[in-house]
Amino acid sequence: MWTHAPWQGRFLPHPLPPKERLRSYATWCNAVEGNTTFYATPARSTVESWARQTSPDFRFVVKLPRSITHERRLTGAEEELRSFLTAIEPLGPRAHALWVQLPGSFTPADLGALAGFLRRLPRSHRYAVEIRHRAFFEDPRSARLLEQVLTGVGAEWVPFDTTVLFQSPPTSDSERDAWTKKPRLPRRAPALTDRPIVRYLGRDDTERTVEGWRPWADTFARWLREGRSPTMFVHTPDNADALMLARRFHEDVRARLPEVEPLPEPAPATPSPAEQPTLF
Repeated sequence: MWTHAPWQGRFLPHPLPPKERLRSYATWCNAVEGNTTFYATPARSTVESWARQTSPDFRFVVKLPRSITHERRLTGAEEELRSFLTAIEPLGPRAHALWVQLPGSFTPADLGALAGFLRRLPRSHRYAVEIRHRAFFEDPRSARLLEQVLTGVGAEWVPFDTTVLFQSPPTSDSERDAWTKKPRLPRRAPALTDRPIVRYLGRDDTERTVEGWRPWADTFARWLREGRSPTMFVHTPDNADALMLARRFHEDVRARLPEVEPLPEPAPATPSPAEQPTLF
């Protein structure tokens, strides 16, 4: 996401070399979804660059490749998994959790494959699983069995909250596109570990997005009081204002729990005159 075009020159300096964009993003937010790894395992040199651009306490939630989760459906993917784990080693402590996003066709009948896969994973990492089949949200027995699988290995259940998006018909092209692609699932809030992770998708209208996350701001304040360390990823269909919204969510949590430290001021998108390049 740190290369998202609408942010360049508005939130992030432009032009900016690709190997400096994450560094600039990290002045706005202290966590990022590693979604590109879903499509291909990155070169180790690329991951080394990510590590160089971020502090050791920066959080990467890195998605496992689709060859493991969607194509092989967690079985017979030992070689792909080894390659992926080797590639992300340079992140070190920045690898906050490895994100196992499962397809909507992954049903309660497949829980045995998930349980076996999670048990075989190295304990040197934390794991977070995103489920998209409705049975896990509507059938208490299926939800309970999934929770047992996850808690047995200390893994978290990642909710993807799209309820605000589907509250009323779309009003923009990006919202219409999201309606055709995003899962329509009930909101789920319980945390299984001390590191809950939430993905929230609002609307392109800022106030509707903010109104929709208020229950999460209450939940995050409670989690922090309980000694947990939660991570929130804020999205909108076009993501144009996502950086600003992420910081606004942080401020909403601070309004409920003032002892939470403020985020540092982000680097300006436009360099000062002394820093701007000249011909002479």
